[in-house]
Amino acid sequence: MPSLELKTNAVIPDLKAFALEFSKESARILGKPESYITVSVTPVPIMTFAGTTDPAFTLFVISLDNINPEKNEQYSKELAAFLKKTLSLSHDRGYITFLDPGRAYLGYQSTTFATIFGK
Repeated sequence: MPSLELKTNAVIPDLKAFALEFSKESARILGKPESYITVSVTPVPIMTFAGTTDPAFTLFVISLDNINPEKNEQYSKELAAFLKKTLSLSHDRGYITFLDPGRAYLGYQSTTFATIFGK
């Protein structure tokens, strides 16, 4: 269910290896099986943040039933630490957006999660 979309102008030497590591770490951080995780990593040639083109990022985290203010604080801390460790991205060079669209607004297997799991 969780989908993470990262855009960054940071150099990623091995995109595939990074995406696989990001998938594993995202599963751990969000407390969901990796078999539910979708990760998309998009290198962006030019990105500005705070008026500069220094390495920056935007990260969108979409997940059902585990996005809330208390957990988001911890998720933000751990995701930022991962980006710092792997890509040397500073936590003050990007935004992390958390969204729980609700089960009726996320489709899977030709239906929605509201139908699969109930409302």
